[in-house]
Amino acid sequence: MSPRRPLIGVTTYPRHGNDRPAFFLPTAYVDCVRAGGGIPLLLAPGEERPEDILNHVDGVVFSGGGDLDPSHFEAEPHPTQYGVDEERDLFELALMRSALEQETPILAICRGLQVLNVARGGDLHVHLPDVFGEAVLHRHPERRPIAHPVRFDPGSHLAKIYGTTEIRTVSWHHQAVNRLGEGLAAAAWAPDGSVEAVEVPERPWVLAVQWHPEMQPEERCLFAAFVDAARERR
Repeated sequence: MSPRRPLIGVTTYPRHGNDRPAFFLPTAYVDCVRAGGGIPLLLAPGEERPEDILNHVDGVVFSGGGDLDPSHFEAEPHPTQYGVDEERDLFELALMRSALEQETPILAICRGLQVLNVARGGDLHVHLPDVFGEAVLHRHPERRPIAHPVRFDPGSHLAKIYGTTEIRTVSWHHQAVNRLGEGLAAAAWAPDGSVEAVEVPERPWVLAVQWHPEMQPEERCLFAAFVDAARERR
């Protein structure tokens, strides 16, 4: 009898639509969890006790999407912000804090990294071009994905997973880490110096990247490593 595959919760986007509102998620997240050996379970925002979810899953993927409300990190609104949703913010911040406390394996992607940083008391640059200019584009001007290189800290967990210190990523964001949250360390940077990944050094199962690894088949190694961590901690 084969061992049970890890059950991996994946956070969804907020409610969408008027006539028949729906929760949805790009299929690439589901495909990558399955390819890594896990069983994906979609986690829609709105649970009153997000911590209860952690009794039923072996790990959590925090997906990308719209911006966090800047009030969560004491910043002012910015005209470029989009997709802000209070229900999703409150759900994911509470789930992130509980997952850290319960030592549940975490893979945080794009917005997910920002949720992690804010949950740990850090804050964000609300619009990267205002701080770093546009020498490196982190999303296409028409709000589409764009590629750029990322450099890893050679001693990071991510460098070990990828087996290199530099990769070319698919990026789709306009916000990023400013002040790091408690216990977090920068693990990768874009050529303009902006933070592209963070880790908890003593916890190899907390991985957070600002880019979108689910959009590149060659980056499925990250999902495989995450599912392995979930399997080991089950």
